[in-house]
Amino acid sequence: MAPHPDLIAEQAYIDEAYACLDASRAAASRLTSMVEVGRGGTEQARFERDVIFDTVVNRLTQLQLGDAALCFGRIDREVVAGSAGNEGFTAFDGGAPRGLPGTGELAGMQVESFYIGRVAVSNSDQDPVIVDWRAPVAEPFYRATGRQPMGLARRRHFATRGRQLLGIEDELFGDTLASLGMAPSESAPVVAGQGALFSALETARTGRLGDIVATIQGEQDEIIRAPLPGVLVVQGGPGTGKTVVALHRAAYLLYTHRFPLEGQGVLVIGPNRLFLGYIEQVLPSLGEAGVELAVLADLVPDVSVRSYDAGATARVKGDPRMVRFLERALRDRERPLRSDLVVGYGLQRLTLRRERSIEIIRDARRRYRRHNAARRFVENEVFAELALSSRDEIAASEVRERLRRDPSVREALEWMWPILTPPQFLHDLFGARGLLRHAAEGVFSEQEWEALYRERSEALNEVSWTHDDAPVLDEARALLGPKPRRRRPGESADDEEIRTYGHIVVDEAQDLSPMQLRMLERRSLNGSMTIVGDIAQATGQWAHASWDEILDRLPARRPPHRAELTLGYRLPAPIMALAARVLRHTAPDLLPPRSVREDGAEPVISRATPGSLARAVAEITLIERAEVDPGQVAIICPPSIIDSICDALDDASIAYGRATRNGLEHRVTVVEVGLVKGLEVDAAIVVEPALMVAEQAQGDRALYVALTRATKRLAVVHEAPLPPSLLP
Repeated sequence: MAPHPDLIAEQAYIDEAYACLDASRAAASRLTSMVEVGRGGTEQARFERDVIFDTVVNRLTQLQLGDAALCFGRIDREVVAGSAGNEGFTAFDGGAPRGLPGTGELAGMQVESFYIGRVAVSNSDQDPVIVDWRAPVAEPFYRATGRQPMGLARRRHFATRGRQLLGIEDELFGDTLASLGMAPSESAPVVAGQGALFSALETARTGRLGDIVATIQGEQDEIIRAPLPGVLVVQGGPGTGKTVVALHRAAYLLYTHRFPLEGQGVLVIGPNRLFLGYIEQVLPSLGEAGVELAVLADLVPDVSVRSYDAGATARVKGDPRMVRFLERALRDRERPLRSDLVVGYGLQRLTLRRERSIEIIRDARRRYRRHNAARRFVENEVFAELALSSRDEIAASEVRERLRRDPSVREALEWMWPILTPPQFLHDLFGARGLLRHAAEGVFSEQEWEALYRERSEALNEVSWTHDDAPVLDEARALLGPKPRRRRPGESADDEEIRTYGHIVVDEAQDLSPMQLRMLERRSLNGSMTIVGDIAQATGQWAHASWDEILDRLPARRPPHRAELTLGYRLPAPIMALAARVLRHTAPDLLPPRSVREDGAEPVISRATPGSLARAVAEITLIERAEVDPGQVAIICPPSIIDSICDALDDASIAYGRATRNGLEHRVTVVEVGLVKGLEVDAAIVVEPALMVAEQAQGDRALYVALTRATKRLAVVHEAPLPPSLLP
């Protein structure tokens, strides 16, 4: 096939753009010498230096592209007579910089051209060479269609490798087609820039999620550019790109609303740390390195989270009744004296009567919203009452100074109103059946509160906290407040408060428990959130049947917005057809995504002879690894047979990694089905579906997740009969 006639000219333009980028990078580096602060420099000079350094670091971060393409397309827009351009950009002569070819006309029409890229780049005269993909002028590159061309005459997609332009794909619109004697297509293409998109989809996976900035489709772009305020819920089936859409939305919002979001912060919450490792490169590749990525447990300070609870324990810890349970448990730690406190003071004895301690506790509860904040009040009242009981007139401050270390006084204060941290509070509570029983009265059944009991550890730092403990610890933190202490110079009370964010992105939100959703609401500064997931892939103890159940527990300062991604890009149609069997069984009200890739290898279903399951998996792994070389293969297993599968791979001398230890760094990875959500690989081997269904809380939904991870090939290996949901 003959090369595109504009290939040489466009390569020259891209070369010029990279030269401008290199010049911008050098200019940013030189900024560090703008302010010199020597010995005796002023505070103002040091402040200015720090501001410049921060600016330089941010700018250099944006300009470090690595192997990512700087420019991936161009739009030619018809110039309307009398118009003054758009968005403040100056149109080039045909989109080409001075000294490069460009006519400024297309099929007899005058056009203005804009090159769309990863970051904005200008030349030495500050004329735009590359437009940032998030700029308003770039919107038609993603959204224009044959029916709504948005003023475009032509859209051009570039296929590049590094700085080299390999190919060009053009799409013509409206009058341009007619002027060239071409008839419009009877049916619009399903996707824009098919060549570039399919090339990206066929590229071997690397173990890290890549950005889709060059191939964003119309329905995805509409979500990315949705308004900031309120809660946006995005329903998307497997392979629809909901994760990358959510991440690109975070980058877009930071670009469009730099003030105030840069100061308020943007938080991205993922389902597990394997997932965070998988997506961690996307935002930096888009020039946004300041976004915080976390699992919910990362938001709880001073604890080490190492595992997950199972069954009833996880269910109870996520229950909204836990709020009332913790409130009752905390009131059990705010207690009047069991008897009068009598303490020696010189030749006399001072007394705090039990009746007065009841009043002190009642007043402290009424005056203070958070437990620890009331401790100083309780102390003051206790010492004041002791001073009043003296025969002589004594100042309460004098009594405090002399008795604050007295063992009986300290014991009384700790009994009446102890200072508690969330780990201390829950460690004591979960380790005492008496405390659990009393707090659960009228809230949880005996079976439910018994699920919370666990033996106390010798030391608090030896406690093995779980991910399901995280929202309970967070609720306890909200009830307790920070410990009263003297603050260091420059430290404010805000340093001890729960951090809030200007926008929160939550992926795989369909599995979050009410307590986890409450934890997220607490961190939302103004109710601005992007919530993405797939109800059909809800596999946890709190799998929700609809988004309404989730929205009821999120900020409601504005009416929520809803969007749905309907096109599937990851899965070839044959794999999606097999997964749709399970979807019809587990979520009959939901439609599977429409796959844009009609061709693809048929899934292979192989039954192993009795006792040979692990060996059969090893044999198929060799086949699949060769078929997708140099791509990645995931062996997706129920937890109970992972060790036997790994032993078989070792016996067959197949190099592999375990997802919990190595992420997706190896070409072959063994991954537990509960951790595979959100990931994608070239080939997936799903092992023993019936056992998978039996072991998981939402078995068929977990199977659906496992079947929808592959971009090219799928194999199902089983020894037991297939579950009914997988049968034709």
